[in-house]
Amino acid sequence: MTSNKILVIDDTTVVRVKVREMLPPGNFEVMEAKDGIEGLNLIRQEKFSLIMLDFLLPKMSGWEVFQQIQSQPELKKIPLVIMSGRKEEVTEKIPEPFEGFEFLGKPFDQKQLLNAIKSAMLKAKQPRPEPTRTPTSPTDSGIAATIVGTTSTTNQIQALNEKITAMQAEIDSLKKQLAQVVNFIKQKIK
Repeated sequence: MTSNKILVIDDTTVVRVKVREMLPPGNFEVMEAKDGIEGLNLIRQEKFSLIMLDFLLPKMSGWEVFQQIQSQPELKKIPLVIMSGRKEEVTEKIPEPFEGFEFLGKPFDQKQLLNAIKSAMLKAKQPRPEPTRTPTSPTDSGIAATIVGTTSTTNQIQALNEKITAMQAEIDSLKKQLAQVVNFIKQKIK
């Protein structure tokens, strides 16, 4: 009898098979989902000991599945391993240190997989305090939310403007290089 039911949500068959093959035989029942919607439906139907979630998925992204899991107290208790080949995609949405889940970078080997599962199990057992808000009045909380939202938005706009400036400089440099290549070719053709 299997003691642990694991759900692997990944759009790549190779990854789903790899996880299944790397787990110790006899200890795990592995169920698979190829997209976020299928995965979320299985999460709601079954009781899992662990969820392994790819961050980039079709139909419903791993980020959206993560948000659904976090919004439901009974699902939030399930140990979670988020997988991605690009960690920065995860940290854009969820800042480090990761408290409620374990991150597993792709590609991974058996040791990394088993360590991530163990770590996710430990993190799931640790109490996670709910964010507490103690506004003195409804208008105070609205003002605070507006200030925080405005500051966050302003910072995001500033970061985007900096990226645009850097990209424009790179484009200008590439245009200059292209013009030099075209001139060189014209000279060789003559």
